[in-house]
Amino acid sequence: MKHTFSLVRRTLLVSAVGLIAFASTRLAMAQEAYPNKPITWVVPFAAGGPTDALARHIADRVARELGQPIVIDNSPGAGGTVGAAKVAKAKNDGYTFLVGHMGYMGAAPALYKKLAYDPVKDFDGVFRFPDTPLVLMVRNNHPAKDMAGLIDYAKKNPDKVFISNAGVGSSSHLIAALVASSAGVKVTMVPYKGAGPALIDVIGGQVDGIFDQTNTALPQIKEGKVRPLVVTSKVRLPQLKDVPTLNETVMPGFEASTWYGIYAPKGTPKAAVEKVQNAYLKVMKDKAYTGKMAEQAIQMLPPEQYTGEALSKHTESEVVRWRAVAARSGLSLD
Repeated sequence: MKHTFSLVRRTLLVSAVGLIAFASTRLAMAQEAYPNKPITWVVPFAAGGPTDALARHIADRVARELGQPIVIDNSPGAGGTVGAAKVAKAKNDGYTFLVGHMGYMGAAPALYKKLAYDPVKDFDGVFRFPDTPLVLMVRNNHPAKDMAGLIDYAKKNPDKVFISNAGVGSSSHLIAALVASSAGVKVTMVPYKGAGPALIDVIGGQVDGIFDQTNTALPQIKEGKVRPLVVTSKVRLPQLKDVPTLNETVMPGFEASTWYGIYAPKGTPKAAVEKVQNAYLKVMKDKAYTGKMAEQAIQMLPPEQYTGEALSKHTESEVVRWRAVAARSGLSLD
């Protein structure tokens, strides 16, 4: 009887060990197989704007490297903070990421008294996109012929200049506010749920102008739908060589670009983060691909600045920088 009981115990123990080993093997296989289903990138703006366009462009190539589709989830609202909060609360299993940028991942903590997430504490950096300068464009029938003319017009008509943007706290809003403050003029900011609809109303003449990013602005300028006045890069862009910079005209030293990055909810498995990052880094070694981005005046960065670690450090420094800007300019969104 004792022998039988001992044999049963031994059999159960062997079975349990086998089950544990089997489960461990399955877990390891699952980890090695990542990703084994579609991945979601949350874009906190409406489809058709520069953030959406750039995200889709990069997602297409990264998806090919990963062997799984990347689904773009447009979740607009409150200058991108709605989408950012959504990802901060998402399951950190490696299948949900945020397409973040300077507004809701850099400036937001300085601009909102209450924010439903912390850009530094609630996210892990995965990789950084190249930077994108902006172009100030006005409706074709606007009386101002250059930036000095627009400033003069705004001073003489303080309640008649309407500048659209991709939403409160977006880069198009923040840069417009900084430029207006620096020029000492008053303009009316008109927020939209993305740069796409904001630009449409400039083309249609419902508003006076917009600071839009080069990747979506260039086609509209080329087709003559809007008129460019200045660019925010430090030097002129090859694609817009006849358009001066703010730096060389009315605001010496001025330089600004929109920065982007892919973020994961804090605690996302390191293996998943590294696999997505490595897929992107491989894409960025393709000079034919990066050359097409450069054609849109998107500014390439040194390779070491593309990593998740570099993005996390950059995010921390941007939060500090925008707190100083807000304190100095009185810029607030509450």
